[in-house]
Amino acid sequence: MSNISRFQSGTALMVALGLSAGMVAPIVSPAPAFAQTRFIDVPSDHWAESFIIELAEMDVIAGFPDGTFQPNAPVTRAQYAAMVRKAFNQTDVRGSVSFFDVASDYWATPAIDEAYRMGFLSGYPGNVFRPSQNIPRAQVLVSLANGLNYSANQVSLAQYYTDVAAIPDYAINSIAAATEQQMVVNYPNVQLLRPQQTATRADVAAFIYQALASQGQVATVGSPYVVTLAQTPTPSPNSARLPAGATIPVTYGDDADEIVLLPDETVPLTLTVSQTLTNSQGQVVIPVGSEIIGELRPSGEGSQFVAQQLVLTNGQRVAISATSGIVTETKTIRRGIDVRDTLAGAVLGSGAATVIAEITGDSRIDVLEILSGTAAGTVAGVLLGRDRIEVITIDPSRDLTLTLNSNLAL
Repeated sequence: MSNISRFQSGTALMVALGLSAGMVAPIVSPAPAFAQTRFIDVPSDHWAESFIIELAEMDVIAGFPDGTFQPNAPVTRAQYAAMVRKAFNQTDVRGSVSFFDVASDYWATPAIDEAYRMGFLSGYPGNVFRPSQNIPRAQVLVSLANGLNYSANQVSLAQYYTDVAAIPDYAINSIAAATEQQMVVNYPNVQLLRPQQTATRADVAAFIYQALASQGQVATVGSPYVVTLAQTPTPSPNSARLPAGATIPVTYGDDADEIVLLPDETVPLTLTVSQTLTNSQGQVVIPVGSEIIGELRPSGEGSQFVAQQLVLTNGQRVAISATSGIVTETKTIRRGIDVRDTLAGAVLGSGAATVIAEITGDSRIDVLEILSGTAAGTVAGVLLGRDRIEVITIDPSRDLTLTLNSNLAL
């Protein structure tokens, strides 16, 4: 293929998507230190396994030193630019530009410049690029469609996506083109685009792989989550619905006063609906006691819950697009504190628990409830020698009320 020489670059920039937003420079290591093509957190039945493994074998993406890929971690615009640079070799369509917020010695400057010149990415008004901003799914699809110069024919997006109303105006034509080219991959519900949701590493791997497939650069992957033109979802006219913008009150656990996370930590979480929700016709759409499965993810300067699945009290499971507000409240944990006193009633992400134990030297942290999760980078190594750390603190009773990003039909 025309860009194979890029895939086999001698220094192998580790990261394409392997950086946390807070890092100021990429981890660069000679191959094969990060040349793994199998990842301990991407099992064979993972929805994006084929996309991820194929791109890893091509050296377009890479994992982390601990053998993980962190498929659910968010992707920044700088990280996305680095991946685009490795995946595509398009002819330049414009000259370079210097963005005010991208320093000449910034790790991603060459990637941002090349992605800009090829037409995959642009800046914002005021000549800024916002390299550390998480990139939404819609923006990734627009980028790929524009960079590959795809245009739409006559596709009605309402035929394919139940949340078409959530697609920003600027993205409609490009997403229609991406849909025609079978570049859109929606998990777990192929009919739910979630255009405003932050793209994960798995999302971006799937989108880029499908973009390469549309160019004949790679073989097609048989996935039930690829949107094809044969699909024509038509929601039942008798279905009970809640409109986009509706709020869902939730609770977490019985006794949790707060949830404590590192700023770059992703933690799976299941919330419980605390109030029966009905539509304007009085139909019960979500009964009290239903569960919402999702995860807390880094977002901007804080953390945000992103819903993935609604489990009704009758056991029915439905994909849902809903998010909490972004929580930015922090607490400083200092060396020498009494963990059980300071964090009484708290639930900790595993990354936060590890770092707090390191900072405080208090082994009694294991008496607290610990949530499994992932934190980008090697937190313990980064924090070694400090005597304090700031953590994100979330009040479940106040901060986790959800807002639907698209209509919910049952």
